[in-house]
This record gives sequence, C-alpha cells and structure tokens, in this order.
Amino acid sequence: MNSRTKTLSGWAALLAAVLVCALGGWSYASARGDDTLAYAKARDTALQDGERYLARLTSMDGKDAASVESGLAGWLDASTGPLRDQLRKSAEKDAAELTESGTTARGKVTDAALTALDERAGTAALIATVDVEVTPRGGTAGTERKRFEAALARTGDGWKIKALDAIPVGSGG
Repeated sequence: MNSRTKTLSGWAALLAAVLVCALGGWSYASARGDDTLAYAKARDTALQDGERYLARLTSMDGKDAASVESGLAGWLDASTGPLRDQLRKSAEKDAAELTESGTTARGKVTDAALTALDERAGTAALIATVDVEVTPRGGTAGTERKRFEAALARTGDGWKIKALDAIPVGSGG
C-alpha cells in the first residue's frame, strides 16, 4: 500500500466515525424530545402516585384517637375533588367510629395498571388489587383481597384520587 492509499483510508475511517457520532447525537436528541417518552413518564408517575395513595386510603391505625386523626389527615392528602369533599364531610363521624372500633388496617397494592391517561385533561383511571391486613382491637389479624377502580386527577402535588370504587370479587365477564 502506498502512502496515498493509507491517507485516503485514514480519511475514510475518520469520515465514517464522524457520521456515526452525528447519527448517534441526532438519535439521542430526537428520542429525548420524543412525545412517546414524555407520555411514558407521565404514565409511570400517575401509576406510582395512584398506587401510593390507594395504599394510604386502605390503611388506618385505629389504636387511639391521635392515630386515627393522623390517618384521616393522610386520607385527605391522598384525595382530591369529590372524594376529598366526602372524606372532609364525614371526618368527625369517621374519627369517632374508627377510634371506637380500634381496628387497624394496612393496605398493600399488589397489582395495578392505568386503563386511561389524558395528559391534556389531567385525568387517569386506575385498576388495582389490594391486600388489606385487618387487625381488630384484641383480635386476630386477617388479610382481605380487594379490587378497586380509581379516578385520578393531576394536582399541584401530583396525581391524587378523586373517586374510588370497590369492584366486587367475581364480577366481570
């Protein structure tokens, strides 16, 4: 090989490397601004917030009045819209009943999925199964499996639950 061939080969290799880098940069830039990626991030955030707040809404420490008040405050923090209004209206009655019963419940979301997400409207729909460990005062703990459908709304503090419906086990097609 003569020196001219070596020089052309070197330039060809350099040009190929520059093209590969340019294509890689373009691909990264287009993926970073991709609407699909933004939608996936919004979906993941809504799902995570929905799971966290559903677990909170299915949990209550009924050992004493202070614990119940703290639990009810957590319920209000997890909710928005009509559900929050309903919880606020019934808070005094709920506090008395929960303190009297002394029952403790710990909800754990075992599976969840978004069935709808409208980023523009700031709404989402979630379905989930929750294992709720219930311990009555002085009683034996037991676990109940529950299924829920929740409507979520985006707020300044993230996605919160605005409506919550229990789905009876055995329902469906």
